[in-house]
Amino acid sequence: MSGRDPLVWRRAAAIRAKEWAQVWLDPSTFGLVVLMPLILMFLFGSAVTLDVRETRTGLVDLDHSEASVDLAASLASNAYFAIESGPSVAALEPALRAGQLRGIVVIPDGFERGLVSGQPLDVQLLTDGTQVNIATFLTAHLRGAMRDWTQARAREQGVDVQPVARLLPRYTYNPELESRYMLVPGAIGIVMAMIGSLLTALIMAREYERGTMEGLLSTPIPIPALVLSKLLPYYVLGLASTAICVAVAVFGYGLPFRGSLLALFVIASAFLAAVLGQGLLISAATKNQFVSTQFALLSGFLPSLLLSGFLFEIDSMPTAIQWLTYIVPARYLIPPLQSVFLVGDVWSMFLPNILALLAIGGFFFLRVTRAITRRIA
Repeated sequence: MSGRDPLVWRRAAAIRAKEWAQVWLDPSTFGLVVLMPLILMFLFGSAVTLDVRETRTGLVDLDHSEASVDLAASLASNAYFAIESGPSVAALEPALRAGQLRGIVVIPDGFERGLVSGQPLDVQLLTDGTQVNIATFLTAHLRGAMRDWTQARAREQGVDVQPVARLLPRYTYNPELESRYMLVPGAIGIVMAMIGSLLTALIMAREYERGTMEGLLSTPIPIPALVLSKLLPYYVLGLASTAICVAVAVFGYGLPFRGSLLALFVIASAFLAAVLGQGLLISAATKNQFVSTQFALLSGFLPSLLLSGFLFEIDSMPTAIQWLTYIVPARYLIPPLQSVFLVGDVWSMFLPNILALLAIGGFFFLRVTRAITRRIA
């Protein structure tokens, strides 16, 4: 039949109409064309920011003079810092180790006398070298803030030149600011998030596609025991994958390992409980291996990369995005993982993150068991 036959064009029009009908009736197409661009643009436009604002910074004033108090007040009013004062470095150092502070500014004794004599003492900055980007930005912003304060003080005193106090930065845990010391532990978290969710994203979907799910549900075993039985092999595989990543980091890239294997095991286990449960819930909800794989990649990779604090500081994100990060399991893994490698065992940091991961994992487990129970009923 030639292309000049009017029936050809009528049939082609009917096929186009059929395709448009399928597009409008298929929710996944709407999600791909409309929702996906909106979500991605929202994340990349709001969460991806290289600006560092309201950086949690400790301040120790050892001089207690008019000049040091004025400098402290100037830093506290600066949008780049969220100042927390303390009596000594020893009092604030545990917060620095636990990641609650990004740096500690120390104004030395004799600071004002040095300004008057023209030989100001160095202002010291102790910052967490495990966060290379934040340490670099914090140092640059503090230098700029001290320069602005010096110029303002000179104008107030009616002098042309005011001695500028130098900033002496010291980077703890990563003195050379090696970027791989930050990137490799974060990469392990991203890999674990992807592998963990993908491992279980196929479990239930495969059973539904093969028609074997009904046989499993007819066995005399409680639903929670069935779910745990299916999860356990993938938990062991997830730990094996974690061990491989850690071995590559230590022996391949030369990262130090200053924590304990026990801490690593507990943290990894809690994280796997969350991401394996996430993948299992996706699998049970979609009942399709291809769709569950796509959802697992989307929910495992992008949030872990953008919303975990791995590359972009969470405190600099909009408030709505900051709240969203609390449901991202990788947020609770990457800081403890960096600490295990570079700092050591900091259980005051580990325990809240472990409990949060177990809570997320428990939520997913309950949702999966209830979803399966409803299908049985």
